[in-house]
Amino acid sequence: QVQLVESGGGSVQAGGSLRLSCAASGITYRTNCMGWFRQAPGKEREGVAAIYARSGKTYYADSVKGRFTISQDNAKNTVYLQMNSLKPEDTAMYYCAADWVGADLWRDASRFENWGQGTQVTVSS
Repeated sequence: QVQLVESGGGSVQAGGSLRLSCAASGITYRTNCMGWFRQAPGKEREGVAAIYARSGKTYYADSVKGRFTISQDNAKNTVYLQMNSLKPEDTAMYYCAADWVGADLWRDASRFENWGQGTQVTVSS
């Protein structure tokens, strides 16, 4: 059974940085993609970034390109999301997800069965 535990959220001022962590357990060969999603109140859950374990390829939403970086530490079974130059519109609950997902579908939350509990990120202006 896959378990995902996020940490690292918090409150920062605009322009600040945060690093989110997602500690994974139970990951098998059936999982090829780890993704970060976010959901603000009243909005749909949106894909922020994804990383494919075997290839190391990374993908980003246009809204975070150049500001966020997703990375993985295979020895620690942990995926990170480094968030720099944060903006108030980045405020949301951030979730880690894992599953077998085609590279053209990583933005689709419905493709992921395994989710963490979420960590709140609040950016003030």
